Amino acid sequence: MTYSIIGTCPETGMIGGAITTSSPAVGARCLFVEAGAGAALTQYWTDPRLGREALGLLARGHGPEAVLERLMQRPYAEVRQLAVLTPDGRTAHATGARVAGAVSCAVGRGCVAVGNILAGEGVAPAMVAAFEAEPPAGSPAPLAERLLAALRAGDAAGGEVKPVLSAALKIVAGESFPFADLRIDHDADPIAALGRLWALYAPEARAYEKRALAPL
Repeated sequence: MTYSIIGTCPETGMIGGAITTSSPAVGARCLFVEAGAGAALTQYWTDPRLGREALGLLARGHGPEAVLERLMQRPYAEVRQLAVLTPDGRTAHATGARVAGAVSCAVGRGCVAVGNILAGEGVAPAMVAAFEAEPPAGSPAPLAERLLAALRAGDAAGGEVKPVLSAALKIVAGESFPFADLRIDHDADPIAALGRLWALYAPEARAYEKRALAPL
């Protein structure tokens, strides 16, 4: 009952992800991003520990396929859906045998999209196609625009079988703190609300970064 995408931006070096689901506060449980390590998704019967462990393994130099092979040996792997991404754009995904409903997974240039309990298998390919399109000119973070476009495309392709209620966007830009960490924890239209929140946050994002790194 979730669809999501993680991706990189070769122009800026940023890495991040976007996610939405029909349960509250998806950003607190399912999307993990760390500078220098990569990004990870853990969904369906979510175990946040797997997201943190995936980033730790990536940081230690394990490849995406090796990371998922290890994590899918953990108990209850049959009800996990996982995806990982390295800063240089390598990806892997895995879906357990007991993940229910229509499952959709797709890999693109520097991105991977996964989902479960969806309206159809075309959701993830639509997300990847939107991510790979050119973002609007002049954005302070083209990756954010591409991730949000992917969420909207997933919704337009049918999305989840139930109405989504929460969404999140998280991006890192080389520092130990996120460039953006935005969450809509409960809303009747969380994808639109997340887009509005990003539009408010985007003009200030570089200033917030500067206040941390070089305030004077």
